[in-house]
Amino acid sequence: MSQRLRRPGQAAALIAAVLAGGPALAQCGGAEGFGSWLQQFKSQAAAQGISAGALSALDGVRFDQRVINADRAQGVFSQSFLEFAGRMADSYRLGQGRTLLQKHAAIFQRIERDYGVPGPVIVAFWGLETDFGAVLGDFPTLQSLATLARDCRRPEQFRAELTAALSLLDHGDLAISDMKGAWAGEIGQMQFVPTEYVATAVDYDGDGKRNLVRSVPDVLASSAALMKKHGWQDGQPWLEEVRVPADMPWPEADLAIKHPRSQWAAWGVTDRDGGAVPADGAQASLLLPMGRLGPAFLAYLNFDVYTLWNESLVYATTAAYFATRLGGAPQVRPGSAQAPSREQIKDVQQRLQQLGHDVGGVDGIIGAKTRAAVKAVQLKLGMPADSYPDPGFLAALRRM
Repeated sequence: MSQRLRRPGQAAALIAAVLAGGPALAQCGGAEGFGSWLQQFKSQAAAQGISAGALSALDGVRFDQRVINADRAQGVFSQSFLEFAGRMADSYRLGQGRTLLQKHAAIFQRIERDYGVPGPVIVAFWGLETDFGAVLGDFPTLQSLATLARDCRRPEQFRAELTAALSLLDHGDLAISDMKGAWAGEIGQMQFVPTEYVATAVDYDGDGKRNLVRSVPDVLASSAALMKKHGWQDGQPWLEEVRVPADMPWPEADLAIKHPRSQWAAWGVTDRDGGAVPADGAQASLLLPMGRLGPAFLAYLNFDVYTLWNESLVYATTAAYFATRLGGAPQVRPGSAQAPSREQIKDVQQRLQQLGHDVGGVDGIIGAKTRAAVKAVQLKLGMPADSYPDPGFLAALRRM
């Protein structure tokens, strides 16, 4: 999937720190001066050990305004969970995912022994990222990364990614012909950013290369290795649909807050069919991706791995839900929540900003900062604090 919101990983930070010790680069900017900037970057990368052969792949690279336009228009995550999940975890992907679980059963069994990550979890990401390898993207990777490294929004991050991509050429993991992908420079069937690729990818088919474009064993095992690195716990759940009572202590419904299942059971949370939730010490958050009137889930410690894979709550919840469906769970109960439009979300964000709250920008996406601001105002107004800016909340906000 081309619009991933990733935290810079440890490898990115390390590469950026190394680059910081090299020759100074010109200031960030746009197309003007790009050629001079690129020559400076090549000199810097050469000083850090990137070969002349790899650097020659930058010949002819230009500033790509399409990449900048895509970076400024990330609108897919403004969709509600039900809208996004309905589109991405549809009957086609469920059927294809189950077929691939059977086709590669031996590989998935080996991966689960080695990394503890179940096949459905990996296949769900595979389906969401590239439709199981069918849609890798057609942006030239080096051109995308060079454009973003020159741009003023996140230059240090993408300088690290560009250097890592060049190192993949040096190591022989990929050929330049393989380096096409998403607009932000993600590569391969799981859309790894290059620093993740360098730090985490594994050669699982034994051919001496880590090819996440063409080798299915490398693709699947590298994904499990990344999840294990992010903290995946063997044999533990990740997401479970539940029912919640109307008199819940709604402020507790927050991914930043975890309680043992015994506490959720005491507050009246049941499984999706009304049965008892085990009253044990398993830690979980109550996840309400569309507020108290929408679907409800217990999100366990392994769910944190999903939010490290992609910061978007809509994406993370969809990926985790898709994996439960592949594992045999039924379709989610939709509830009766009203999803705000993107323009309504922007209206909420503007009004929250005027009240002094940091919403992370007026972008029409309900991110973590927007949810926190909504919760704060809900508490102030005495509303159920479910952190979701539905139209009722917007109406209350307009009356303030």
